Amino acid sequence: MSKKVTQRAEVVSAGRITPHMARIVFSAPGGGPLATDPDGYTDTYVKVVLPRPGTEVSEPFDLDEVKERIPAEDWPVQRTYTIRAWDPESGHATIDFVVHGDEGIAGPWAARAQPGDQVQFLGPGRGYAPNPEADWHLLVGDESALPAIAATLEAMPEGAQVRAFIEVADPGEEQAILTVANAQVQWIHRSAEAEGAAPGEGLVQAVRNLEFPAGRVHAFVHGDADVVKQLRSLLRFERDVPKVDLSASGYWKRGNNDDQWRALKRKWVAAMEAEEEARST
Repeated sequence: MSKKVTQRAEVVSAGRITPHMARIVFSAPGGGPLATDPDGYTDTYVKVVLPRPGTEVSEPFDLDEVKERIPAEDWPVQRTYTIRAWDPESGHATIDFVVHGDEGIAGPWAARAQPGDQVQFLGPGRGYAPNPEADWHLLVGDESALPAIAATLEAMPEGAQVRAFIEVADPGEEQAILTVANAQVQWIHRSAEAEGAAPGEGLVQAVRNLEFPAGRVHAFVHGDADVVKQLRSLLRFERDVPKVDLSASGYWKRGNNDDQWRALKRKWVAAMEAEEEARST
């Protein structure tokens, strides 16, 4: 992306909301507003730009200048995160980060973040908004999709019919989500899975067992790419959900770090769409 979509953000507050989820509120430097207004989308995202540990790069830096000066393997990384909440009065944005100890780059950064720390955002991009013409909504995902699912539930109008399935590690990772929708939220715990169960198996089974309400569904299915692929196939070919009514994306893929998955994702999407087209003929 070009410089015109790069903005510097400053940590206003940081803390844990569950043992493995850190919540950070960002402003522009000095407390000003950020250019990250979701504009009605509940899956609005930014790419957080972070220096690689052990390199000479530290904030503040110019991303284009750094890329000209040092080898590609030392370039700062970009990690994509959903805007969990937006304060229209202050222009401040809240982002939730999954933290697994020292694993990765973004999680450890978020765990250490303090008010006044600065970071760069690229974006925002906008991916999904619930269709108001749908009769009901299906929201499915793991921790990586939880911010978007929670933001969607909070944005739903009073009485909207919603079924949500969220996979987390254990009961300690559940979050309180306030909504005026007629929402049934089921938390799936990996800690409760039978020994030998495939990752995401409980999530897939929960959707398979769902008695679909009558009418048109608008579905949001995001998270682990392997699980998303199964769920997309289930919804498209077992439940006859039209492609236009399904937002399905692999945020990450087991066995791949973020950089590896970004390099593979386009081919993954193409292969999934080709398989879907073949099954449709």
